Amino acid sequence: MTLTELKYIVAVARERHFGRAAEACFVSQPTLSVAIRKLEDELGVTLFERGGTEVGVTPIGQRVVAQAQKVLEESANLKEIARQGHDPLAGPLRVGVIHTIGPYLLPRLVPTQIARTPQMPLLLQENFTVRLVELLRQGEIDCAIMALPLPEAGLVTRPLYDEPFMVAVPREHPWAAQKEIDAQALKQETMLLLGSGHCFRDQVLEVCPELSRFSAASDGIQRTFEGSSLETIRHMVAAGIGVTVMPVTSVPREPGKDPLLKYIPFASPVPDRRVVLAWRKSFPRLAAIEALSAAVFACGLEGVRMLAEEKVALQSD
Repeated sequence: MTLTELKYIVAVARERHFGRAAEACFVSQPTLSVAIRKLEDELGVTLFERGGTEVGVTPIGQRVVAQAQKVLEESANLKEIARQGHDPLAGPLRVGVIHTIGPYLLPRLVPTQIARTPQMPLLLQENFTVRLVELLRQGEIDCAIMALPLPEAGLVTRPLYDEPFMVAVPREHPWAAQKEIDAQALKQETMLLLGSGHCFRDQVLEVCPELSRFSAASDGIQRTFEGSSLETIRHMVAAGIGVTVMPVTSVPREPGKDPLLKYIPFASPVPDRRVVLAWRKSFPRLAAIEALSAAVFACGLEGVRMLAEEKVALQSD
């Protein structure tokens, strides 16, 4: 039994597909399949049900995969302890960030962090929340900047900031002259949403639950359009296709100078999201977590409420 084999079975359990799991592990499918079969023979159990289009995990396989995740996490911790020695700020910090935060926070965070702790370079990865949580549990990244709620327990979170949402409309839209927008008015408009998998999409649907009905229906494209990124959606709004909701950090620093779009605040109660830094309970470099948090607080993000005064790390739900 090897750590590589354990990584393979965790990948298959996550992807429910041998081909996709092999791609995620950067090996050929035959290599992965042979290794998993070897592990099954060694353990004397069947871990996966291989019939149909999707690979299933057997009941005993679920228990083995859960234990494999713990082993991989502890292995990563051993390497981390050995590498860092007595200085938790020496060496890279592997940081994940979700797609709707990365483009707006990282350009400010990276130079701020370099100025404050140059001995701790950031190795950055953008991904979906669910995937970042998996990478955290497997020890592939050290921490992640995400928005609550998180999909499962087992992580510790540090609040970073609360970020309000705004409505983006074309300059010629009837709403462009309004000072604020009631959230319920969104159901009257063609809404542009991020595609499935983005947590910000779910947060927008919470703002106006009626949109879920149109998004899920077979003719939902008549009332909602889905984009792959906030920047794609921003350009679609500028083209007059519809309106959208955006986090305030994605709004230009001088929104009044945008020749194509108007950004309008919500009427009270203003919807928002809480952005947190999450890490494994067993992660040993807590000083690195504190240093990264301090760098975020020092970024000077406009329009958000920084939570630097909340010093206590909280268990995620």
